[in-house]
This record gives sequence, C-alpha cells and structure tokens, in this order.
Amino acid sequence: MTQKTILLTGASDGIGAAAARDLAAQGHRVLVTGRSPEKTARVAQQTGAEHFVSDFARLDDVRALAAAVRERTDRIDVLANNAGGIFGPRTMTDDGHELTLQVNHLAPFLLTHLLLDELRAGGGVVVNTSSIASRRFGHLDLDDLENARSFRAEKAYGDAKLANILFTKGLHVRYHQDGISSVAFHPGNVATNFAAQTTSTWRFVYHTPLRRLVLVDAGKGGSNLTWAIEGTPGTTWKSGEYYENRRLPRRPNPQQDDAGLVDAFWDASARLVGLAAA
Repeated sequence: MTQKTILLTGASDGIGAAAARDLAAQGHRVLVTGRSPEKTARVAQQTGAEHFVSDFARLDDVRALAAAVRERTDRIDVLANNAGGIFGPRTMTDDGHELTLQVNHLAPFLLTHLLLDELRAGGGVVVNTSSIASRRFGHLDLDDLENARSFRAEKAYGDAKLANILFTKGLHVRYHQDGISSVAFHPGNVATNFAAQTTSTWRFVYHTPLRRLVLVDAGKGGSNLTWAIEGTPGTTWKSGEYYENRRLPRRPNPQQDDAGLVDAFWDASARLVGLAAA
C-alpha cells in the first residue's frame, strides 16, 4: 500500500472521526481538523493523527489552518472537505456571510484554493462531503446565495450541499489538467451529532429515539468517506461527479449539470472569500 497524506476536516466526531480511524489503521498519514479542541485532540490521540483546531465560521481560522498545514507538508494526496452542518435561525458570521453557506461551502472553497500548490504536488484528490439534500432542497439563486429574501434551514443546507457539487465540477474543469481530481458524495443518513444546532424537523430525526429506525451508524458513513478518499479517479469514481450509495444518482439536481451556473457560481464564491476568480 502506498502511504497517502490526507487532510480531513470535520474529523472531531461522526463520519470524519470514523474515517480517520480507518485511514490511520491502514498506515496513511492523517491530518485531522475540528472545531472542538477536546474532541479533535481525542481523535488524534486514538489514531496517531496530526491535528489542528479550526472553526469554519471564521475565515481567518481557515487561512491559519492552511498556513499551519503548509508548515507540516509540501504535498497533499487527499483533501477531504467533510466539515459542515445545518443551522438555524439565519445567522451571519463575522465575515458577513450566512453561516450555513460559509461553513459548508465558502470555508472549504477557500481552504482548497490556499492548498492548491500542495495538491498539485501530490497529484491530489479533493473529496467533498455533499448530501442528498442537494436535490431535495437545493436551488441556487445567484442573486440571493445567502437566502436573505426568505430563509429556511433545510433550503440553506440543500443549497450549500448543491454548492459542494458545483465546486466539485468547477475543480474538475479548472484543475484536472494539472493532475487534481475531485469527487462529491452523499455519506448516507448517519446517526451523528448532525442538526444539533437547528430547530428544523431534522433535529427530531437525529436527536430522538427515531434515529434508531431511520439512520445508520457513523461507521457506515465513515466507510463511504473512506471509499471516496481511497478511490482511484477514473476507476472507483469519475472526477467531477457526485455519488449516492457509491453510484451516480438517477435523478440529480438539474442545476448541477448547468455549466454556465458552475462557472458563475465559482466566480461568485471567489468574490465572497476575497479571491480573484480563476
């Protein structure tokens, strides 16, 4: 087995922590990040992973994370953008963005850009944890990306998970020729701490006895994340695509295949995080 250097965000709990354990046990060099210092340190202690603390609700934390990672390594084989969540009511970050969009999309968009040189050096893969919510609730409006006109937590989350897919496709278009591959996936409806900070109906699925009937354990979701991380582009999965249950969905959100939207959304995201469009 060839050892890979893997940066895994959202690894302090849930499927990120489960994947970190699997990957470390297989001999990979794993770098984990999380918002909670205690939980992130615990996962690092359990796995032998290197760890960083970063709150994606603050873009300065993302910039500091990228700088710290660059001090530790000059190549990244896999960047797994796994951090995310559903929130509510509508909350603005100190950076001036709606919290759901920033944590799920803008922060990983920025982090990936700041680590492009390291990804190029590793012939790297970017794995984005998306969700079936992208097609159930997501519909992006370039004139209202932060849902200022009308806010529902489910809609904001669906938009952010659709954003992960558009980002995946944009990465493929712009950087596949540089040796970087990208994939997005739905991990399954996993019994984790997801939705703890929202008043949406999802909170009652994820945080009541109902979870035992409709959700799978974090280990299964972690195995789907590991599948994407360890997969071979062009063999296990196709670069630039989104997968559910390790297959292409039969009825994806039609916006994900709108090349014009992919392009325009990329430019809008770059503007929102203070990057020049590329």
